[in-house]
Amino acid sequence: MTGTPKLLCCGEALIDMLPRQTADGDAAFLPCTGGAVFNTAIAASRLGCPTALFTGLSRDLFGAKLMQALQDSGVATGYAQISDRPTTLAFVELVDGHARYAFYDEATATRMITSQHLPDLESTVTALFFGGISLVVEPCGTAFEALAQREANSKLIMLDPNIRPSFIQDEAAYRARLDRMLAVSDIVKLSDEDLHWLRGSGDLETLAADLLKQGPRFVCITEGAKGARVFAGDFTVRESAVPVQVADTVGAGDTFNAGLLAGLEQPGRLNKDALSSLGEDDIRHALSLAMRSAAITVSRVGANPPLLSEIA
Repeated sequence: MTGTPKLLCCGEALIDMLPRQTADGDAAFLPCTGGAVFNTAIAASRLGCPTALFTGLSRDLFGAKLMQALQDSGVATGYAQISDRPTTLAFVELVDGHARYAFYDEATATRMITSQHLPDLESTVTALFFGGISLVVEPCGTAFEALAQREANSKLIMLDPNIRPSFIQDEAAYRARLDRMLAVSDIVKLSDEDLHWLRGSGDLETLAADLLKQGPRFVCITEGAKGARVFAGDFTVRESAVPVQVADTVGAGDTFNAGLLAGLEQPGRLNKDALSSLGEDDIRHALSLAMRSAAITVSRVGANPPLLSEIA
């Protein structure tokens, strides 16, 4: 996808070091482009939504790899901050097909973004997406939050914290940031595990209703093989998971986010003005695209979101 962006994804771009074996059977790691927000931008663009990425990119060899991947998928890179700082690395361990991460993020290109780097947005940008580890650390966490606060009155805001407990050093500060961002977000997406981390035990309906009281118009909860639900004040939409042979879950939630946003953009509903009139049919269409897109991603090794032409 090329053209003037409608969606701006804001957050980290990094290198996932994925576990592999050499021909001799020795353990090794394969560097692959990744990061929750980076993956969402790639997936949204592949699904036909004109997308840009606001992130920090290094001039090192990993930064060049990230830049090339963005350009190959048609993601606009004009908002990216280019520096000589290193690229964040995330070493991945797969346990029963699920990814666990060890992050190396000190003084990296994305982490050192400050409020002084916040861009002036083109008038065509109607929606912003935030999430990932870039909301955990400083100074970039403060910068991305400031951007969401600045644009919330006129732009649709979607938030997916994609919570990584092992990465969180100041839990109280992180929870406070999420509370502030929930208050200005229009769409919030959480896995069921994220929801319980954020709000404790309880049934999903009650916990989602509690989140709606904080400000979002829609709360989307994914439940793995059970599918996903979108809760609104006056209705709930459920979509079953698409049966597939799972290779791994890397990038699944990010592709889901992109499908939801692209599913709103297709009929021209990815904007603040449309929120008040979004109904069950609009949400069902977007949720269906999200589920079908994520199903393709989990059937592949690594974060490799589908093109719109691949969606059945």
